[in-house]
Amino acid sequence: MGSIFTKIINGEIPSYKIAEDDNCFAFLDINPNAKGHTLCVPKKEVDKITDMEEADYLELMAFSRKVGKAIEASIDCKRVGITVIGLEVPHVHVHLIPLNKMAEATFTTKVDLSPEEFQEIASKIRSKLK
Repeated sequence: MGSIFTKIINGEIPSYKIAEDDNCFAFLDINPNAKGHTLCVPKKEVDKITDMEEADYLELMAFSRKVGKAIEASIDCKRVGITVIGLEVPHVHVHLIPLNKMAEATFTTKVDLSPEEFQEIASKIRSKLK
């Protein structure tokens, strides 16, 4: 049985997709700390980032950097924070969080967005991908 992220990658669960390549997938977090909070995941299910093959890890980080640059170009923020925690879903995921204040990085502050707002944000970020 695949993780919730594998189900999202396979299209079994809908998502607000940002980007995809052969090995990685990015989508908006549906319980975001801030507008534009995005998750980047490897398509291969691995529980912990330290268990990834080095080449896969480097590819995920390069993919996350590319997505992070698109977030910076489309969302008003001071910077994009990057964190890997991985306690809630046993599938490596990189959080890219647009930050204007530290509270947005703590996972205690959340923003409520409508489906239309999620769509608009996803479209803005996708438009900045190079």
